[in-house]
Amino acid sequence: MSNSIITIDNLSKSYRNGRTEKKVLHNISLSVLPGQIIGYIGPNGAGKSTTVKILSGIISDFEGEANVAGYDIRKEPLKVKEHIGYIPENASLYETLTPMEFLQFVGQLHGMDLARIEDKSSKLLGLFDLKQNAHDRMNTFSKGMKQKVLIISGIIHNPDVIFMDEPLDGLDANSVIVVKEILIQLAREGKTIFYSSHIMDVVEKISDRIILINQGVVIADGTYAELSQGKEVNSLEQLFTVLTGKSDHSQRAGDIINILEQ
Repeated sequence: MSNSIITIDNLSKSYRNGRTEKKVLHNISLSVLPGQIIGYIGPNGAGKSTTVKILSGIISDFEGEANVAGYDIRKEPLKVKEHIGYIPENASLYETLTPMEFLQFVGQLHGMDLARIEDKSSKLLGLFDLKQNAHDRMNTFSKGMKQKVLIISGIIHNPDVIFMDEPLDGLDANSVIVVKEILIQLAREGKTIFYSSHIMDVVEKISDRIILINQGVVIADGTYAELSQGKEVNSLEQLFTVLTGKSDHSQRAGDIINILEQ
């Protein structure tokens, strides 16, 4: 679609381990409109993080075509990065830096004025309950505190597209609620959120569209209402188990308990 902000056409990716080659993405084609919140879900190893890393310009070796914000990710990766934010589950934070120093570094990479960076950083750190830690070395931080800094670094430059790969890992309940509301309000302003997570209740509540990938192939794409139509499910978690063919969780849990009691 010509007005899409993300387009993927026959995207494939393989990894080689010695003489063995494993294909993790199989000819995926997608189109995403501005202002959509995409919940990108799937089992471990399905290809979710690989997709996000390709679209973010982190992985450049792939087959097929991918365009973000009007730019070919293979030909103009730096142009793409000007328009996106990337919030991973784990990333190098240069932990000898303070949050303010790290955010200054990130902001300057995006061409922001230093005074503007410091002003926005101070306000955002305060809203994430980190203002008192703005000048502390991050090697003393908990995982949740580091994740808050990562989230701020992904949105401080007000990107058009935000890629999020398990962004809520380590956050306390109040911070999760704040992040959910941030995403909803950003989408209202026309920002596009590409959100990969295992936390199904969050995906169900915030997503305009859910894309389920399994073994490198998209097996479902639509709203929760569309995907659950005609199926006896009460939640995205239940729908996930039906669509991926993994509905024996209770049996597995019982087997584990039996082993423990032996």
